[in-house]
Amino acid sequence: MARRFNFEQSLEERRMRRFSEEFKRKKMRELEQRKVTVSEICREYEVSQATVYRWIEKYGPKKKKAERVIVESESDTQRLLELKKRVAELERIVGQKQVLIDFKDKMIELAEEEYGVDIKKKFETKPSSAFGMKGKRLE
Repeated sequence: MARRFNFEQSLEERRMRRFSEEFKRKKMRELEQRKVTVSEICREYEVSQATVYRWIEKYGPKKKKAERVIVESESDTQRLLELKKRVAELERIVGQKQVLIDFKDKMIELAEEEYGVDIKKKFETKPSSAFGMKGKRLE
């Protein structure tokens, strides 16, 4: 009686063999109909699971990837458009305000240079006072 190990192939022999497309399609149909499992195909034909999964990818049923469908009501779409317009308007206003701030800073800088006076208040230095807390004169 012939036993399975009598027919096992070496690694070199397994690398040289090729399976026909018809054979691969047949095995994919059997998988689809649940007549066999991936592990059974691997065991029976001495192929790796990666090989069988490549066959499935290439010859198996083409399943579309799940698509996410978002349905918006017309009012949602309208609201979204209004909000986008509002954001654009606010960005424009902020831009204008920034131009004004830059203009004022430049004018202050020019005035300080022209008149030699420090116009900007500097908060780091506290004015020295001869008065202590509660307005009493220190001596």
